[in-house]
Amino acid sequence: MESKRQQKVSRQLQRDLSEIFQRDVPHLFNGAFITVTSVRISPDLSVARVYLSFLAAKNKQLLLDSILEKGKVLRQHLGDRVRHQLRIVPELHFFLDDTADYADKMDKLFSGLEIPPAPAEEDDDE
Repeated sequence: MESKRQQKVSRQLQRDLSEIFQRDVPHLFNGAFITVTSVRISPDLSVARVYLSFLAAKNKQLLLDSILEKGKVLRQHLGDRVRHQLRIVPELHFFLDDTADYADKMDKLFSGLEIPPAPAEEDDDE
């Protein structure tokens, strides 16, 4: 379970990274719409696991690789934003958030199920 400090820092990093992707460096990723779905930070606040979702991206893995290559630039932009709040700018690890794909898969599985109706119970009036 995360401490309150971890939760606050995670929310702040999520907001800041979202703004960085949308406003500061969209040109680095050919204007792709990148959403930061969640951020999990280590107890010592030194490592942040950033989960990303891409809207209308043709090759998600290629885009994720591009983000990983430019991780130092993203960390520098993040450092400019959080330098007065955090002593150490966390090391960023980016991951593809596939919860939407997983939810779609589960919906398709559930919609394909054929559940027979329950047998009617007979009332005995004896």
